[in-house]
Amino acid sequence: MLKRKIENTLREWKDTPEHLPLVIMGLRQCGKTFIVRKFAEDNYKYVYYMNFTKQPKRISAFLGSKEVDAILFELSAQIKDANFVPGQTCFIFDEIQDCPDARTSLKFFKEDGRYDVIATGSLLGVQGYGEKKKKLKRKNKDNIELGKNSIPVGYEDIVEMYPLDFEEFLWANGISEQVVSFLKDCMANEKPIPEGIHITMKSLLNRYVAVGGLPAAVNKLIETGNISKVDGVLRKILKEYKDDMVKYASDDDKPYIRGCFDSITKQLAKDYKKFQYNLIKNSGRAEDYAGSLQWLEDAGVICRCYNTEATGLPMEGNAIESTFKVYITDIGLLATMLGGSTRNDIIQGNLGGFKGAIYENLMADTLHKKEQNLYYYRKGSGMELDFLISYKGECVPLEVKAKSAKAKSLSTALKHPDKYHVYHAIKFGDYNIGRNGQLLTLPNYMQFLLDLEPEEIVLEPIDIDSVNKLAESIMK
Repeated sequence: MLKRKIENTLREWKDTPEHLPLVIMGLRQCGKTFIVRKFAEDNYKYVYYMNFTKQPKRISAFLGSKEVDAILFELSAQIKDANFVPGQTCFIFDEIQDCPDARTSLKFFKEDGRYDVIATGSLLGVQGYGEKKKKLKRKNKDNIELGKNSIPVGYEDIVEMYPLDFEEFLWANGISEQVVSFLKDCMANEKPIPEGIHITMKSLLNRYVAVGGLPAAVNKLIETGNISKVDGVLRKILKEYKDDMVKYASDDDKPYIRGCFDSITKQLAKDYKKFQYNLIKNSGRAEDYAGSLQWLEDAGVICRCYNTEATGLPMEGNAIESTFKVYITDIGLLATMLGGSTRNDIIQGNLGGFKGAIYENLMADTLHKKEQNLYYYRKGSGMELDFLISYKGECVPLEVKAKSAKAKSLSTALKHPDKYHVYHAIKFGDYNIGRNGQLLTLPNYMQFLLDLEPEEIVLEPIDIDSVNKLAESIMK
C-alpha cells in the first residue's frame, strides 16, 4: 500500500466534531477510491461502497425523496443484509459526477447527522464543482433518468487529491523520514549533500520524472522495475483520459479538446512556451479553443502558468489573463505523450533539446501539487523568469535547469532590486547546495522541500470593553 499525505486529511476530518460530508475530487487514477475504501474499512464497522458508473442501478435510490430514511429504504432493497448503524456506518459515493442526485443528498445526510459520507469523483470540476456548472438531463444505459446538478453549498467539505508528489514517491521506494529530515536540514543550513545520498536522490528523481505519480504506474515500477511495463500502464491511462474527453465533454467542445491536448508537447518545445492557439490549427483563435482548454483544466489534466505585468507581491493582481503557459499536471503523463524512447532517455539522462521543458514541467507539477497558483515573468524578448512564488514574505523567482547553466534574467533581476523588487532567488539544476550572494542553488530533487505554507499569524486580542467604556465616559 502506498503511503499518501491525504490520509492525515481524512483522519482530521473524521476527528472534527459534527463534520460535513467529504468530497474528494481529483485527476482520474490518482488513487482516490483505494485510499477512501482503505480508510473507511479501518475506521468504521459498516462500510457501503457504491460506484455510480459501474453500478448504475444504485442511482435509482436517490431519484425520489432526498430524506435519508427514504434513501436508506431504497438501498436496503438493493443491498443484501444491509445494516445501517448510526455512528458506525460510512457511505462511499464513488464517481458521484454520474449521479447528481446523490450529490444533492449530501445536504440531507449532514442535516440528519447519523452517518458519515465520503464522495469521490474524477471530473467534478467539469460536472459542476468548477466555475462551469452544467445541467445534466439525460438517461444512462439502463434508461434511468438523471437529475439536475444541485451543489449542496455549505454542506460539504471539498478536498482535491493529486497523484503522488516526489516525497510520496520517495516513501514508496523505501526512503525513510530520517533521510527527508536530513535533506531539509541541509537545505535550511545550506550544507552540501554527501555525495552518496546526492547521487541516489538524483537517480530517484530521474525515475520520478519518467514514471510520474499515478499510483498504478508507481506500483508497477516497484513490483517489476521494468520501465516498459510502466509505459504500458501509462499508455492505457492516457487512452482513458482521451475517452473521457469524448464521453463527458459538451458537443460544442468535443472537436476541439483533443486538438488542445495534443498540441501541448509542441507548445512546450518552443523557446518561449506561451500557449499559442495557432499551433493547434492554422488560424486557430482563442474564441474557438478557450472552452476546450478550460475543460482540460477543470478535469485536472493541465494547469496554467500566467505571465505577470510586474514582479512583486501580490502576483494575482499582476497576472495577464490572456498570456499563459500550459503544463501537464503529472510529469509521467508528459513522458507518455512525448512517446518513443522518452522514458528510457530520461532515466539515462539523454534528453537533448527537450530536457528544459521537461524540468520546467516538473517544477509546475511540484507547485501544482502544493496547491499553488502558477506565475512567470516575461518582458520583451530577453527577460524571462521561469516561475514566481511567494516565499518567506517575498516574491522569489525560481529558475529551473535540467543540467547546469547560467540564468541571465535571474542575474539581471537581482542586480536591479529597485526595478524588479526581487531580493532573493533560487536556481534548481544539476547542482549540490550552494550560494552566490542572493542566489541559492539547489539540486532539482529538492523542489519538493519548498515550504509554501502561508505564515501563521495569531492576532492579539483587542480590549473592546475598554474602548466601549472610554467612549461611554466621553459621551457623558
